[in-house]
Amino acid sequence: MPFVKVYLHFVWSSKNRYPFLDSKDLRLKVWNHIRDNAREKGIFIDFINGYSDHCHCLISLGIDQTIQKVMQLIKGESSYWINKSNLTQEKFEWQDEYFAVSVSESMFDRVREYIKNQEEHHTKKSFQQEYDEFISKYGFENYKG
Repeated sequence: MPFVKVYLHFVWSSKNRYPFLDSKDLRLKVWNHIRDNAREKGIFIDFINGYSDHCHCLISLGIDQTIQKVMQLIKGESSYWINKSNLTQEKFEWQDEYFAVSVSESMFDRVREYIKNQEEHHTKKSFQQEYDEFISKYGFENYKG
């Protein structure tokens, strides 16, 4: 049996960054559903949180999982579930694009704390500011993925 521990910090937003997830209760319901659904699909989510228009996940990839497949399973199923459950007034969609960056053991606790403090974090900084910082910090300006 292979021993693999590869953590990634995923960030994705709602379609056009619309604040669909506009209450803490709704966000909690969605994050819990994503975590439960991921567990059923063998995806290990260490921590999940976000704000009204985006989601952060700290995920450990399994040996046969790809970034693309994990995102497809999480985003596709959760948007389907949100719409089926009538949790938003308008049709809910996640944006196609997302961030995924590796997390070293030395930064693991720091990234988890960052994800944990999203509510407070976004009282001081918009998702656009956070997005721009991610683009710059990880050198995505001219990146073609």
